[in-house]
Amino acid sequence: MASTVLEATRAKHEDLERLERLAVRELQREPANARERLYQSHRVRHMLDLVISTSGKLVETYEDKDNARKDEISNHLSSQVQTEIFPKFYDRLKEIRDYHRRNPSARFISETDDFEELLKEEPAIEFTGEEAFGRYLDLHELYNEFINSKFGTPMEYSAFVGTFSQVEKIAHSLKTSRQYREYLEHILEYLTSFLYHTEPLQDIEKIFAKLESEFEEQWANGGVPGWENKDPEKESAPQESVIDLDYYTTVEELVELGPEKLKEALAARGLKSGGTVQQRAERLFLLKHTPLIQLDRKHFAKGSHGSVSNNGNSIKDDLKKEIALMEIKMMRLCELLDEIIVRTKENAEKKLTLTYEEMEAEREEEEVQADSESDDEDQQIYNPLKLPMGWDGKPIPYWLYKLHGLGQEFKCEICGNHSYWGRRAYERHFKEWRHQHGMRCLGIPNTKNFNEITSIQEAKELWGRIQQRQGLNKWRPDLEEEYEDQEGNIYNKKTYTDLQRQGLL
Repeated sequence: MASTVLEATRAKHEDLERLERLAVRELQREPANARERLYQSHRVRHMLDLVISTSGKLVETYEDKDNARKDEISNHLSSQVQTEIFPKFYDRLKEIRDYHRRNPSARFISETDDFEELLKEEPAIEFTGEEAFGRYLDLHELYNEFINSKFGTPMEYSAFVGTFSQVEKIAHSLKTSRQYREYLEHILEYLTSFLYHTEPLQDIEKIFAKLESEFEEQWANGGVPGWENKDPEKESAPQESVIDLDYYTTVEELVELGPEKLKEALAARGLKSGGTVQQRAERLFLLKHTPLIQLDRKHFAKGSHGSVSNNGNSIKDDLKKEIALMEIKMMRLCELLDEIIVRTKENAEKKLTLTYEEMEAEREEEEVQADSESDDEDQQIYNPLKLPMGWDGKPIPYWLYKLHGLGQEFKCEICGNHSYWGRRAYERHFKEWRHQHGMRCLGIPNTKNFNEITSIQEAKELWGRIQQRQGLNKWRPDLEEEYEDQEGNIYNKKTYTDLQRQGLL
């Protein structure tokens, strides 16, 4: 019975309803931890994908391009005489009942009958070790690409994590290069993939579609951030996909490209492509410092001066528009991942203060913590007072909580107004990575003199007094170096030099 078109259509509608109920039931369940929440999102995303694919099949069925549905309805449920419709319907109903009476176990096997079993399985989500199951970004490949590029600058990895989205710091003249375009493509590819793995319910395509529509309007009005002012002289030069003159500093370097490539580059710009290899290279090298529209007319091929300039402007504008759109998309993704970017930067700064053994110990601790988070919900402990957990995974006694003063909060401005609970944690934090990094940013050594100092202003004042005190104990030759004149009088260096200049000695 399931082979009929109408029965298959009914079964697909049943699948859609079942998937909707399963998705709602899954979202109503509160996950036990962050990892379980991520698994839940991926399971719901899988249901939505099945809803989309099943709906697509239903649309094809209703379009009925092969007239199979129409033929089945006309053969079984339609009649030219109105009074014959019901007899046909009851005959068909009787046939179905007889079939199921003879075959009681026969039923239509739905594609989602075993879907509830799939919900119990953990989705396969791949993260690198640096990403720590979606807690941090892994930007090391992009960092190496940035610092080794022409538009990049040498910096620490932690600084790159905090500034890679600030594309306005890159010179406008370097943004139209092929290297910068590939760099943006790699960033977009990674951030999109990471966002899909960590937030699978985000509709990235819808976000980008809305972004593109807004971008088109801003670009037409010249209101795209960072691309408002355009230099007509610089834009007049056409974009060449084969040879980028920014990479060449002498004519001899262009000669090494060979006659054919030079000929293609000159022809693409509308210049004369004849002559020796040296002449071609010299003619092409003129464009490095002279805009195309200001070039002497004798260098152009016959009848190509005006058309090439217009074509070059068009190509250049299209390239700039594409790069500007990629920058806007990247900044939007960074806004969605802002919390993770901040966490990644803090983790990178923390690693700078740790030894290899400490990093290994921390990694093992994170693995143990991740394993403990994957326990069942039944193992959750009732803790209404939000007491800290002890070594056995249970809340510590309330008297111990009061004894150690864990309800007392200490804030450290040097650590970015981070809170420490309890006197013991507060005293211990002066030797930890966060406080050490804050002191390093202030340019102050983290010595015992600065224990109990949490204010930036107090730390600077104390450091100034220490430097002043150290200055008094230093050897000052202008005051302490002694000189003797011909009469045996003793002067310090400053006084002796002043008298000598005045001609009194």
